[in-house]
Amino acid sequence: MTEALILFSLLFVLMFIGVPIAFSLGISSVITAIWFDIPLLLLFQNMISGINNFTFLAVPFFILAAQIMTDGEISDKIMKFAGVIVGKIRGGTAMVNVTSSMFFGGVSGSSVADVSSIGSMLIPAMKKQGYDKDYSVAVTVTSSVQGVIIPPSQNMIYYSLAAGGLSISQLFIAGIIPGILLGVGLMFVTYLIALKRNYPKGRGYSFREAIKIAWDASLGVLTAIIIIGGIIFGIFTATESAAVAAVYALIITFFVYKNMSFSKIKNILISSSKTLGMIVAIIATSSAFGYVMAYLRVPSLVSEFFLTISENPYVITLLLILLMLILGMFMDMGVLILLLTPILLPVATSVGIDPIHFGVIMVITLGIGLCTPPVGTSLFVGCAIADIPIEKSIKALLPFYLVMLIVVILIVMFPQFSLWLPSVISP
Repeated sequence: MTEALILFSLLFVLMFIGVPIAFSLGISSVITAIWFDIPLLLLFQNMISGINNFTFLAVPFFILAAQIMTDGEISDKIMKFAGVIVGKIRGGTAMVNVTSSMFFGGVSGSSVADVSSIGSMLIPAMKKQGYDKDYSVAVTVTSSVQGVIIPPSQNMIYYSLAAGGLSISQLFIAGIIPGILLGVGLMFVTYLIALKRNYPKGRGYSFREAIKIAWDASLGVLTAIIIIGGIIFGIFTATESAAVAAVYALIITFFVYKNMSFSKIKNILISSSKTLGMIVAIIATSSAFGYVMAYLRVPSLVSEFFLTISENPYVITLLLILLMLILGMFMDMGVLILLLTPILLPVATSVGIDPIHFGVIMVITLGIGLCTPPVGTSLFVGCAIADIPIEKSIKALLPFYLVMLIVVILIVMFPQFSLWLPSVISP
């Protein structure tokens, strides 16, 4: 236990003084290895093996596809399509916000990309129509969490890597129903608040307008259908689907929508490379950190500790959720998935929780951390767009937090939400 305390103390001290997370993971791993005579050669071998993985190839392609979708203005067409579906309801623009995030999340797989693209258009539009700023931010930020659970999800790939190679296809499929459940829950609370505050209805569309908007959006939404359908019917793997999605997104934005240029492509490649470089460094150093944890028996010690509290799977799961919610307030989601999976997954499996089911629980729970201060990335972006301090948005976020927690509890209590579809569809 002393060795584990030293390892984590080094990590948190380095993070506290402002050392980038990748360097914090690497330095704390190396110092602990030297301190306790852990072979450094094995440490560095694990760093290389962490990224020398065919599954990992899906990450750069999904990042590239999401960036192309954002810069290629596909989100704008998706929002118009969402407006056709739910725009005439009371609080129509807010409902469009949630629905757009459901569609765009299924295309980009990124919460931050969702807030950046959809939020930059809908938050100003909602303010202009008389919606309160805090409400506009709350709807945009919390609905973006759908992007981390509805496939394709970069975070599911991180979980697969950290869990030792679980099927990404199964994880993707497992996230479909929980993601839709989350979207329905958020739409429900959005509608209730819109009724209470008497927010305006959205505009209606003629049949001809609706058909044209649906056709324009269908080419963008088809990206998600290609990814999910290709995996379900065994046409290609999750990694191959990411490459297909990136190429398809480039073709439709460049040749069909014609809003992509060579200068934009250059900027997209540069931006994607910067993001990928950061992710590669974090995955490599987290693999080293994970090896040190395994060497020091941290997962076994944590599992034994939780089992001394209770052997009831529901009690254990709720304790794990509480731990993830607290940590999610202070650390980035991707890093937490890579760090916590090797520790918490053995605890979950020891009380009979399916690894696929636990992956869905982990991703959606840590997704809530994207909306919570002080380190909520999506919350920061949403508040910056609305030009309000974070503290002024918290009260409006509370009912949305409650709905997200209820959805997490439902997923815990009814594993079928996560496991039924993968059992029916076996890619």
